[in-house]
Amino acid sequence: MSEAVGIAGSGAIACGLAAVAAQQGHVVVWARSDDSAARAQDKVAKLCEKAGANVNGNLRVTSEPGALCAASFVIEAIVEDAEAKTELMSQLAGEVSEDAILASTTSSLSIEELAEASGRPDRFVGLHVFNPVPKMDLVELAFPQAASEETRSRARALCESLGKTAVEVPDTPGFVVNRLLFPYLFEAVRLMESTGLEPNAIDTCMQLGAGHPMGPLALLDLVGLDVSASIGRTIGTEIPPAIDAMIADGALGRKAKRGFYEYD
Repeated sequence: MSEAVGIAGSGAIACGLAAVAAQQGHVVVWARSDDSAARAQDKVAKLCEKAGANVNGNLRVTSEPGALCAASFVIEAIVEDAEAKTELMSQLAGEVSEDAILASTTSSLSIEELAEASGRPDRFVGLHVFNPVPKMDLVELAFPQAASEETRSRARALCESLGKTAVEVPDTPGFVVNRLLFPYLFEAVRLMESTGLEPNAIDTCMQLGAGHPMGPLALLDLVGLDVSASIGRTIGTEIPPAIDAMIADGALGRKAKRGFYEYD
């Protein structure tokens, strides 16, 4: 891996990216607090252990300010919130070197707007990876109009070095996958509401009848119902009332140990 990768974030996407990148070269992960850094360190270590990779020498997880200043490719992987992302982009742009590339793992927000917030639209890219990152091969690459050819080339090269398949997609809400996926997921919720079918019945039908590796309701639990609702609103699709009710009740899916299913 020719890039010195820095990752801003400590959630599932950030940790998954770190685990993959640390198997190829040096990675620094920046978290907002010591507690978040400790949890991220543990999560990345477990992911690497599961992959049979010993990467201790390649991985640094810290909450120290300016920890990403030496990175040549900095990837923001925080909550899917435009204000939070633009604020962090502005902060990172003032810390990293002039030739460093800034990237966002956003799954639905405007790349043009994030690029402008970064102050370096020529060295910016939307790098949408999928959860769980170690298992999912696709990366949707979305570039702002001002992105240089060097930025495009380095982004594609990074994806290749991570063992991912990069597909360049338009800067449209939800890109390709989420724009097509979430209307389907929400339709499964509406079907459940209107028919009284159990979640497992719907998921089993789609797994065995359509060959999907995971049913739509289990997938919503994996993504997180709050994140799913946010993506749905961004791409302009109607959110089923059941989703909003579950969010209000704190049933956010796997991360809350309950959603359409209960989790240990």
